[in-house]
Amino acid sequence: MLLASSAFRRGPSGSCVARVLRQRTSMQFLSSTASTSDGDKNDDGEDVSPADVDETVTTSSDVVDANPGGVSECGGEVSDISSSDVTSDETAQMKQLDGESADANEDFLTTMSLRPKEVVNELDRHIVGQASAKRAVAIAMRNRWRRRQLPQALLKEVTPRNVLMIGPTGCGKTEVARRMAKLSDAPFLKVEATKFTEVGYHGRDVDQIVRDLMDVSMNLTKKRQMEKLRGEAKLLVEDRILDMLSGPEYSGTKGQRESFRGMLREGLLENQELEVDVPENLGGAGGKDGDGAVLAFGGDSNSMNVQAMTDLMKKLGGMGGGRGRGGPPTERKKMPISEAREVILEIELEKLLEKVDLKKEAVTAAEESGIVFIDEIDKICSSRDFNSKSADASAEGVQRDLLPLVEGTTISTKYGNVNTDYMLFIGSGAFHAVKPSDMLPELQGRLPIRVELNGLTEDDLYKILTVPEANLVRQQIELIKTEGVELRFEDDALRQIAKTAAHLNRTVENIGARRLHTVMERIMEEISFQSAEMEKGEQVVVTKELVKERLSDILTTSDLSKYIL
Repeated sequence: MLLASSAFRRGPSGSCVARVLRQRTSMQFLSSTASTSDGDKNDDGEDVSPADVDETVTTSSDVVDANPGGVSECGGEVSDISSSDVTSDETAQMKQLDGESADANEDFLTTMSLRPKEVVNELDRHIVGQASAKRAVAIAMRNRWRRRQLPQALLKEVTPRNVLMIGPTGCGKTEVARRMAKLSDAPFLKVEATKFTEVGYHGRDVDQIVRDLMDVSMNLTKKRQMEKLRGEAKLLVEDRILDMLSGPEYSGTKGQRESFRGMLREGLLENQELEVDVPENLGGAGGKDGDGAVLAFGGDSNSMNVQAMTDLMKKLGGMGGGRGRGGPPTERKKMPISEAREVILEIELEKLLEKVDLKKEAVTAAEESGIVFIDEIDKICSSRDFNSKSADASAEGVQRDLLPLVEGTTISTKYGNVNTDYMLFIGSGAFHAVKPSDMLPELQGRLPIRVELNGLTEDDLYKILTVPEANLVRQQIELIKTEGVELRFEDDALRQIAKTAAHLNRTVENIGARRLHTVMERIMEEISFQSAEMEKGEQVVVTKELVKERLSDILTTSDLSKYIL
C-alpha cells in the first residue's frame, strides 16, 4: 500500500475535519463549563436558557456549513461539511470522551473534599494504629477544603495549622503524611532537615524546598491537564493518521478517505508503517517549560535568569531546527500505526498544552495546597543542657532559616514568585537525644499542633503483618507465586515473627516496623533461593518451628552482644 506522506507534507499541517471537530468539542466544553460554574450565564452576565445554548451551537454549525464548495482557511477546495458528515460512531466517541473527562474531574473534587472520618478509614487500610496522628492530618486536610468555602475577605486571613509529629523511628510518621498527600492529590514534598545548611555555607539552603515543591506541582499540573485534554486530542489523532495515509481531506476523494477510516477502526492497518516527525524533546520532564532541556552554560537551573536564557536558546534553536518552519527540532521516524498512535497523541497533547498557562496553575496549586514534610527535624536541634554553642552549619542556623519559610514568605523560582503563607508544613522527629522544647521558641510557635506517636508493641507488629492491604506476608506469597509455588504462613508462625521482632527492638535497637523486614528476609532467604527449582504447584508452609530455626542465630548473636565492650 502506497503512502501519500509527500502530499501531506505539501499540504497544511491539519485537516479541516479535525478543525471542525475541535470547534465542536470546544463548544461542548464551553457550554458544560458555563452551566456548572457560572450558573447558566453568558459572558455578559445574562441568564442563558438551554434553548439559547442549542441555538448558539446550531448557529456555529451553520457558519461551518456556509460557503460550500468554496475555498476554506486551509487553502484548498472543501466539499460540503455539515453535521451529517459526522457519523454516529464519532458522536458516540465524543460523548464517551467527554464522560471520561467529567469522571476524572469529579474524582479529583471528591478526593479534595473527603470528610475526616473517611480520611481515617482510608489511612487504616495501610497503617496500623496511630489514631491521634491520623485524626490530626484528617482535620488538616478538611480545613483545606473548609478554607476554600470561605468568603474572599476572610479567605486570606485563615492560615493552615502546621503539625509536629513526635515518635520513635519506624512507627509510621512518614507513611501517614505520604498517604495523606496521595488522598488529596496535592503537591507533596518530603525533605530531610539534615541535608540543608545555613545561608552562607556551602550546601543547599532551605529556599530549595519551595523550588523542589514547585517542580512536583508542575508535574502534577501537567499530568492533570493532559488527562483533561486527552479526549480532545484523541479526536485529532485519527485525522492525523488519515492525512498521512491518504493525504489531506481535500486532496483526495471522500470515499477513499472513508475506506481508510473504516479499515483503521477495524484494526486492519495496525502494522502499516508511517513516517512521523517526532519532536526531540517529546516526553521530556516539564515539556515546553524547559525542565528537560540541557543547559549549555553554568548556573542554577532554578534561577529565573537562567530559565529565561534557556527559553531564549530554545526559541533560537527552534527557528532554524527541525523539518518544519519554526517550532522545535524534529526527527523523522518510521513506525507502525500501532506505535504511531501514541506518539501522535503526545504531539497533539503538547500542542493543546501550549494554550494552557501551566506555570500559573502550578504556582496556585503549590501555594494553596502544597504540603511540605520535614523529616528528622530533631537532628538540627542541640540540647540546651550544654552551654557550648554548636558550630554545625546544619544546626540552629537551619532553624533560623526555616522560620520565615514556615511563617510565610515569597521565594523566587524559575516558574515565578511563590508565596508560602498557605502551605502546610509537617515536622517529624524521634527526639531521642533532645526534647521538642530544645527547638527555637519561634519555630515551636510555628508548629502549634503536636502529635505523639506510640512505639509499636508485639500486637501492633502482628497487625502490620496481617491487616494492611499490601502487607509483608501477602507480598512474599505473591512473589513466590510467580514461580508456580504456593506459599502459606501459619498463624503461630506470624505470632512468632512479631514476638521476635519486638524482642529485637527491645534488646538491640528500636527501629520499629522496619525490624519486620529484617526478620522476614531471614526466614524467606532459603525459600526464595530454592523456589525457582521447585515443581509447579508445590506447597511450602512456614511453621513456628521453621521460624525459630531460621532466627536462632540472630537471637544468639543479640544475647552475646550485650557483653562485648
